[in-house]
Formats: sequence, C-alpha cells, structure tokens
Amino acid sequence: MTPIEVVEGYAIALSKGDIPTVFSYFSPDAKWYQPGNNQFSGTKNGLEAIGKMLSDMMGVTQGSLVIKPTGAMMANGNLVSFPIQFSAQSGNKTVDMKGIDLFEVVNGKIINVWLFSENQPIEDEFWK
Repeated sequence: MTPIEVVEGYAIALSKGDIPTVFSYFSPDAKWYQPGNNQFSGTKNGLEAIGKMLSDMMGVTQGSLVIKPTGAMMANGNLVSFPIQFSAQSGNKTVDMKGIDLFEVVNGKIINVWLFSENQPIEDEFWK
C-alpha cells in the first residue's frame, strides 16, 4: 500500500466508526501529536494512549465529533497531508473548523500523526 492508501483506509474506517480497523493502520508504537493547550494536548505514545484520547473526545462530545475530508490527500514521500473539517458539540459549546492532519507512514503503518487547527485558541476553549 502507498502512504496515501494507508491514510485513506484509516479515514474510511474512522468515518464508519470501525475502531479495530482504524488501529490496524497504526504501528503499535505510533505517536500522535495533539496541538494546543487543553485536556487532550500533548504527545500520545502508543495505541493505548491514542485510543484513550479518541475515546475520551467522543465521550466529552457525546459522540458528536465528526471529521470530514475537505480536499485531496497529498503525499511527499512517506508524509501524507489530509485537509479536514471537524465539528463537535459539548453542552452548549460547539466547534466547527478546518484543519490539516499530517501522517507519517513507514512500511504500510502510520507511525506519527500531527494535527493543525485553523484556530487553536478556539479549539482549546472548546476542549477545556
């Protein structure tokens, strides 16, 4: 699989809520770099930590967190950029913004994920 095919597989599984398949695209020692200054910010090391963060995000948003592609994925060697729109609701707070997810794929597995948000202070306020 090419790096784009790996990230496409991840994205399709994520859109279906198929978490076992989502994690099948990750290396067991993958790292996830969550930006900002909120309860989810920081580096998550390994599938257990990544899974806990994603599960906690779904809990905070009562399952309303949605990530949709907004354009074509682009590759540069092992790196794949994925333009997205994400939205969620938590109580009376909402977030709806664009971002870029950047994946590093080695030997057919995602080893690093970096997220970039259109307006990090607004996202931070949402997750606080």
